Amino acid sequence: MRINFLKLIVSLIICQLAGFIGSLFTTPAIPEWYASLQKPSFTPPNWLFSPVWISLFLLMGVSLYLLWQTASKKEAKLALVLFSIQLFLNVLWSAIFFGLKSPMVAFIEILVLWAAIFLTMTKSLKVAKAAGYLLLPYIIWVSFAAVLNFFLWKLN
Repeated sequence: MRINFLKLIVSLIICQLAGFIGSLFTTPAIPEWYASLQKPSFTPPNWLFSPVWISLFLLMGVSLYLLWQTASKKEAKLALVLFSIQLFLNVLWSAIFFGLKSPMVAFIEILVLWAAIFLTMTKSLKVAKAAGYLLLPYIIWVSFAAVLNFFLWKLN
């Protein structure tokens, strides 16, 4: 398969842009609201979140590129739709948790996000195996984030 650098760059930008939009809700809430929350003992340090998410959005970008490369297949089109939905839900979680400061609603939303990621992975594996496997670290991190979100809701 020939590399289409324009599609690759656009795919990477789309995913990093989603992360940037999410950070617009996250960054202002960290110093006061998030800092004031009671957190479970397994909460990672704040500095860890940014590099983890940048890396995950990078992997998502490559996954998106691989799906886009096979977009002529019917299954690939569905995978791209699912990918778009989960990316939107990812940004929405930041808006709900940090923007609206609502851990309970964010917990419900992250369960929907997890399901969307799972469906995206499942469909992607059928289209381009690497595209699906690249989402594995993402679903693992979102699984951890869901547990953390639950405890933040319950503790506060």
